[in-house]
Amino acid sequence: MTNAPDRPAPPRTPSKRAKPRGGGFSRSVVLVALLVGLALGRFACGSSSPDVRPPEQAPATASVWTCSMHPQIRASEPGLCPICSMDLIPVSGSDDAGLDPRALSMSAHAAALAEVVVAPVEQRAVSRELRLVGKVTFDETRLSYITAWVPSRLDRLYVDYTGISVRKGDHMAEVYSPDLIATQQQLLQAIATERRLQESPVDTVRSRQAGSVKSARDRLRLWGLNAEQIDEVVARGEPLELITIHSPVAGIVVHKNALQGEYVQTGTRIYTIADLTRVWVQLDAYETDLAWLHYGQQVEFVSEAWPGETFHGRVSFIDPVLDDRTRTVKVRLNVDNTDLRLKPEMFVRATVTAPVTAAGRPIDPELADMWMCPMHPEVVSVSAGECSICGMDLAPTEELGFRSVAAEELPLVIPSTAPLITGKRAVVYVQLAGTERPTFVGRDVTLGPRAGDWYVVYDGLVAGELVVTHGAFKIDSELQIRGAPSMMNPAGGAAPPGHGHATPGAEPGDHGGAHAPLPVAGVPDAFREQLGALVGPYLELQQALAADESEAARSAAPRFSAALGQIDMALLDTPAHSAWMERAGVLSDSAQQLSAEPGIEAQRLAFRSLSAALIGALDSFGPAHSTQRLAVFHCSMAFDAGADWLQSNDEAANPYFGATMLRCGDRVRVLEAGAH
Repeated sequence: MTNAPDRPAPPRTPSKRAKPRGGGFSRSVVLVALLVGLALGRFACGSSSPDVRPPEQAPATASVWTCSMHPQIRASEPGLCPICSMDLIPVSGSDDAGLDPRALSMSAHAAALAEVVVAPVEQRAVSRELRLVGKVTFDETRLSYITAWVPSRLDRLYVDYTGISVRKGDHMAEVYSPDLIATQQQLLQAIATERRLQESPVDTVRSRQAGSVKSARDRLRLWGLNAEQIDEVVARGEPLELITIHSPVAGIVVHKNALQGEYVQTGTRIYTIADLTRVWVQLDAYETDLAWLHYGQQVEFVSEAWPGETFHGRVSFIDPVLDDRTRTVKVRLNVDNTDLRLKPEMFVRATVTAPVTAAGRPIDPELADMWMCPMHPEVVSVSAGECSICGMDLAPTEELGFRSVAAEELPLVIPSTAPLITGKRAVVYVQLAGTERPTFVGRDVTLGPRAGDWYVVYDGLVAGELVVTHGAFKIDSELQIRGAPSMMNPAGGAAPPGHGHATPGAEPGDHGGAHAPLPVAGVPDAFREQLGALVGPYLELQQALAADESEAARSAAPRFSAALGQIDMALLDTPAHSAWMERAGVLSDSAQQLSAEPGIEAQRLAFRSLSAALIGALDSFGPAHSTQRLAVFHCSMAFDAGADWLQSNDEAANPYFGATMLRCGDRVRVLEAGAH
């Protein structure tokens, strides 16, 4: 990390830094100076605004000096941090007698300088948004086959290529069948005999002969002749040599399975017809998504063929078996397609919005107290009845898992920026009520699922309390400096190591704190090469954001998505496949957000998630031999809690701050090609 350029400071002698003036150093002023340094990044990241100065300070008599960015540094006199060359600041004694050990009290002015923002804990309805991908398929219940009902020869095919739209009753083919001719002759003979026996005095004989006529008619009907064709045979008085086969349904001929002149046997398939006025959309859901999906749920999706248009469907089926190769479950939507714009095999991207209860279960208040078909969720009624599609009795939606939500069932939530999360712990800072000065105390909380910009809270907070949503990391840093209990050091005492302490055996200039996880075994080189193809468009994104070029970042994001789509997950075995699936969804979602977001700040937020997932993937699977040398950089000032990114050179170019603090960041380690 570079030192702050042109920062105002006391005069210096050539031999050593000038020490601050003697005298007492009040705790509140020291805290103001610390928070100014952390909030504005002047000490850590070289602020370009030298005219902003901390308030005039009283002389300091502190006996211990530390670095605001590396609180493990302790010195007996002022000077420079040996890691980042920042000015050391005095550690003042705490005058917060009687406060919780995890509490920090500051003046209102200091809180404003630190840009501390608080928000109330709320009990409100929130929704979790899932993003799924899939494709359009045929509705299997609307597929029909035209088969040979009797051994015959296909003398003529009226429909002689696939893709033709046919109506119910349209002629499809002409067949010649000796069996059909023989049965027609039997019918004509039976009718002639019946006429001769009309004058017979024996009723039994006439009745038996009438039965023979009916039997011959039924045989022809069951072999594919309709009533008009049978009447034509009777009117002609002689058999029809060629019988026309008609379409029993309307739809599109999607397969032509036989050729003209071919002999076919009973059951041979001649045509396949699909009714495309309704289609299925098959989505792939990861295991972690299943808790938020349920039968009858409304889903929105878009198709690349129709940009800007949104289609809708309802979940009609969730596969009970997980695909062990892709680690996904098929989720089926029933979709109306009257205009035939959705074509089978089209690729779609779906969004599922799942409202959440206090227990973390998804709900759908719109379907409460309604009636729904158990087979066709698109059939919904306000009263009992029968399904208009399959005739099944409609069931109350309560039996299918839908109900209204009482106020007491609404979840307790906090903004997603409030908790500081490390490992399995989550810490929030709560502003104490009834204190003269703004006072904040750290509290461990139990978080539920994240729902968009909110976290559901299971334990640790009550509605109405004020939690810090911006500036919590600065408060936590001050507690670390004091050796008080904090996010990184729950027990308190000695300050924990910072992100920039030297790591034994590291390259010169490298720092520890961003350690790679254990690699996944058995990853083929072909997969690593495909993974390495993500690096090029990723570096385009990093350089664009570092240059504050939002449009360039937006144009690079689709190239990243295209490279991601070329990765063949079938190359991985089950353990490696599971590890990849954990990151693939984050990479895909983050790239989409980068492409869609109009503002650079939102793009940087998406880039943070994309960087974390890509670094994790490269750590797990290893860079390919052809991948260029990559360095992992870390900026502890980004998003309060810090963030990492990748670069191909060793001079920090911060994508999270751009020109404001371009050189803010430490190189923490290097990813070597072929290291796995």
